[in-house]
Amino acid sequence: MQTVRHSEQTLRTALISKNPALVSQYEKLESGERRLMSEAFQPASDLFRPITLHSPSDWITSHPEPPQDFEEFFNDPYRKTPSPEKCCIYIQCIGSLGNTKMISEEYVKWLKGYCEAFFYGLTVKLLEPVPVSATRCSFRVNENTRNLQIHAGHILKFLKKKKPEDAFCVVGITMIDLYPRDSWNFVFGQASLTDGVGIFSFARYGSDFYSSRYEGKVKTLQQKSSSDYSVFDNYYIPEVTSVLLLRSCKTLTHEIGHIFGVRHCQWLACLMQGSNHLEEADRRPLNLCPICLRKLQCAIGFNIRERYKALVRWIDGESAGTPGVTPKHSREDNVNLPKPVEAFKEWKEWIIKCLVVVQN
Repeated sequence: MQTVRHSEQTLRTALISKNPALVSQYEKLESGERRLMSEAFQPASDLFRPITLHSPSDWITSHPEPPQDFEEFFNDPYRKTPSPEKCCIYIQCIGSLGNTKMISEEYVKWLKGYCEAFFYGLTVKLLEPVPVSATRCSFRVNENTRNLQIHAGHILKFLKKKKPEDAFCVVGITMIDLYPRDSWNFVFGQASLTDGVGIFSFARYGSDFYSSRYEGKVKTLQQKSSSDYSVFDNYYIPEVTSVLLLRSCKTLTHEIGHIFGVRHCQWLACLMQGSNHLEEADRRPLNLCPICLRKLQCAIGFNIRERYKALVRWIDGESAGTPGVTPKHSREDNVNLPKPVEAFKEWKEWIIKCLVVVQN
C-alpha cells in the first residue's frame, strides 16, 4: 500500500491560494468554516487523511492527470455555476429501481433527499420515470457477464432533449448496466459537462453482480426489431440494501460534482477521487476534502454548518429500527419502507465531529 502525502504548504496553497483576491475571499468565511478547512493541512488530523493506493490499477496510478486546486477551479472559464434562472438538479429515472413500484419510488425519493442535503441550497426535482423504450437507445447483452446493457451516449442525447428551462443539470439513473461504445465492456456512468447531463448505473452495486449466482444473466437476445424493447419488461433488479443505497449516493454526488467543474481529487481522501473498480470506489469516502468542499461552497454558496446538519437529518430521517434490506417482493399497498441507513452510521459520526469543529 502506498500513501500519497502532500506537504502542509502544498495543501495550504491548494485550499487558500496565493492570489490576494482568493485569500481575501477565504478570510471572509466564518471562523468555524476556516477552522474546519484548515484541518486539510494538519498532519495529525483525524478528519481528513491522505489518499492510499492499494494496487497499480487504482485510478491515480493508471490515469495520470494534473491536480486541480481551488484557484484553478475558480478560474476555469468552462465550469458551470447555478444561476437564479437555472438552479435545479433534475433526476430522471430510467426503468425501475426496485422490485415493486413502491420500492422504486421510495428509492428515488431517498436519492433526491440526499442530493438536496449534499448540494445544500439547490432544488432537486424528480422527472416522471420513463421505460427504456422511451429513450430509443441501442442495447445489447454483454458477452462476458451476459447481462443487459443500454447505450450511455444515446441516453445522454435523450436527456439533453428533455432538459427543463430551469435545470442546472439533468442526471439519469438506472439499475441497467451501461456501455459507451461497442468496443467497451461497460461504464458506471457518463456525463456531458457542456450540456449539463449525465447518466449513471447502479447495476453493478448489487451484492450479487460479480457472483456465480447472479440472476441477471441473459442467455440469448431475442429481439424482433431494433424498436423491440420487450426484453426489459422483467429485467433483473438487485435488492435495495443499505450498501447499495450508500454506493448509489456516492456515485450520484461524485458525478454531479463533475458537472459543477470539480475534477478528480488528488489532494486527500475524498469523494471526488477517481475509481477504476468497485473496491476502490468503496474505499472512497462519502465526504469532500476541504479543497473540494470549498469549490462546491463557492459554486453554490451554502453554509457548511447548515449543510452538515441537513446531511445528519437525512440519515436520521428513518434510521430507528431500520432493517438492512427492503422487502424483495411486497404488496403495493400498506407497506412501510424504512430507509436502510446502517451503512451511513460511520459517516454520521464523522459529520458530528466536523460540526463540533465548525460550531466551537
